[in-house]
Order: sequence, then C-alpha cells, then structure tokens
Amino acid sequence: MDFGLSPEQEMIVSTVRSFVEKEIYPHEAEVERNAHVPLELGQEIKQKVIDLGFYACNFPESVGGAGLSHLDFTLVERELGRGSMALTHFFGRPQNILMACEGEQVEKYLLPAVRGERMDALAMTEPDAGSDVRGMKCSAVRDGGDWVVNGSKHFISGAEHADFFIVFVATGVDETPRGPKKRITCFLVDRGHPGFEVRDGYNSVSHKGYKNCILSFDDCRLPDAQVLGEVDGGFAVMNEWLYATRLTVTAFSVGRARRCFDMALEYAAERKQFGQPIAKFQGVSFQVADMITEIDAADFLTLAGAWRLDQNLPANREIASAKVYATEMLARVTDTTLQIFGGMGLMDDFPIERFWRDARVERIWDGTSEIQRHIISRDLFRPLGA
Repeated sequence: MDFGLSPEQEMIVSTVRSFVEKEIYPHEAEVERNAHVPLELGQEIKQKVIDLGFYACNFPESVGGAGLSHLDFTLVERELGRGSMALTHFFGRPQNILMACEGEQVEKYLLPAVRGERMDALAMTEPDAGSDVRGMKCSAVRDGGDWVVNGSKHFISGAEHADFFIVFVATGVDETPRGPKKRITCFLVDRGHPGFEVRDGYNSVSHKGYKNCILSFDDCRLPDAQVLGEVDGGFAVMNEWLYATRLTVTAFSVGRARRCFDMALEYAAERKQFGQPIAKFQGVSFQVADMITEIDAADFLTLAGAWRLDQNLPANREIASAKVYATEMLARVTDTTLQIFGGMGLMDDFPIERFWRDARVERIWDGTSEIQRHIISRDLFRPLGA
C-alpha cells in the first residue's frame, strides 16, 4: 500500500497548481464582480492549456488526449478546484461519454472537442427531473426517419460557451412490475439547430460567472445520426459519465478546501488578539486541527475511488462515499475559515465569503448528498436481500 505520488504525478500537481495560481487567480475578483467571463479571456486560457499539453487530458492518446489515468486526472481536478470554476472551465475537460461517438460523429464531435475546436455541454436536468432522472418530460418521438424533440432542460452548466450539447431525453415507456419506466436516449445537438434554443438561466449565489442556461426544444427534428450510443440506451451512457463527474466534484471540493485551509492557517498565525496570535488559543487551534484531519480524510477517499476505477474494481459506493464526505467537509471548512477570519471573512476584500457561497452547491449537483447516501446504503443492504 503506497500513499505516495510518483514523480510524474508530482509534476502534474505542480504544473496544474502553478497554472491556476498564475492564470486563474488574477482574474477571479473581476469575474466575481461581473458574473461573466469575457470570451477572449476564456479563449486565452484555453490556448494556454493547449500549449501546455493538458487540454482534454482525460481522453486517451488514441484520440489526441493526454491519456491520464483516473487517478492522474483526479489530481488535475483537485488542483483546478483551487480556482474559479468559471475560469477553470476553459481548462477543457470534454465529457468522457463522447468516447461513445461512432462513424461521422467522431470527426464532427469527438475529435474537435479533444482538440479544443468545439466545446460541449451536458443536458440532463429538468424542472421536474433532478434526482429523479426518469421523471424527465423532455421527449422524442419517431416521425419518418427523424426524431422530433419537445420539452426543456434547465441548470445546464457550460451552455453559454458550448458549440454542441449532449442531451438526454425520454424516447418511450416500458411497463414493469414496479410501474411505467421511461426509456432514455442520448442525442448530440448543435447550437443553432432549428427548433433548439439556448436561453439565459437563473442567477446563482454560487460560482458566479459559471452560468447555467435553459434549453428549449420545439419540434426539433434530429436524424438517427445524432443518437449517441444506442436508441433507448441512454442510461448505459449516463452511468459511465456519472463516475467521472462525481469524482470531479469530489476532487474540486478537496482542492478548494485546501486553499481555504492555507488561508486560515496563515491568518491564524498572523492575526493577534489579547497580545498574541489567535493560533495560540485552543478555540482556534483545535478548529484548524479538525480542518486538516477532515481534508486529508476526504483526499484519501477521493484518490481511493479513482484508484479503484483504474483497477477495474467496483467503485460506485466508494465514489458516492467520497462525494458526500468531501462536499460536506468543504461546507464545514469554508464555514470554519470564515469564523477564523471573523467579520472580515464576510467582506469581499477576501475571497472567503465567495468560497463559503460556492461550497453550498457542491452537495446538490451531480447527485445530491441524499442520492449518494441512497447509493451507499443500497450497496450495503442489497446483498442481504433487504
């Protein structure tokens, strides 16, 4: 059992951390003020990542990616977690499920996404279908040789800059002993396609500048060539994607927590009250001790989940455990950091209040804490027949 990083992994960590500190940190305050990333800035970041050789590093070398393992890529995501999500979005990690592209889809979607020529966004969530994915109402029906899509999606991250969308819609219903069960199919939809519209979404207190959008489909006709994977096989494609995104959120939470911890540690050592650094007071020093213990625990859970994927071992429960623990740990760490900073922690002179606000959404998207606990408990009880 080796808990150390290889020299190559140490290089990955130092390279990505340096990039975030030099290319992301300087722009964070402006993005926070304007809740917007200028396209030219996003393109500049993207080009620097391409030049660095890290763009689409989550894809295999056979399609032009860096071929990083799950563990290596999780280290990348952990370091990106230190920076503004609105800006690190342009670091470029296309959805892994694009590896399901076949035929002409490879040249039209997969390879351009890996090269940074086209950006993708994934669309699954609807107003009445969040955790209950099969509750989606956005549907497609056959009409001649096409599919006609009607309905909407919301909370679609990255849609503002996306050139095409990976969209999950209902394409039928099966009658089962437990009641009707919708069949799901995944489609590739280009921005500007007739009958498809991308609109501004809601204003969020978390991750300003990393906007969400609403997608509308009004008799949007799509040929079979736009189906990603198999017709009615959307859940198979979806499950493969969920592992990657949950690990991303988990690793992000660990990276952000470490940035907060570093600031809390330094502040507690320098800030003086009653004639001595506040780090001398047990009320503060014990909080710092608890913070690093929880961060390290979340880090080990995260890397262990990624390692299991690399070993082709079952990892559903382990990744769910890592996500629920890391995201809830981040909430505690950001809150404790704010408490250590006191009143100044709530002022926008420091990024602490932003970290505090941003942390709240991590327990919701890519599978709520409740869904993660459901996954964990079912994995434990199912073998016992309960």
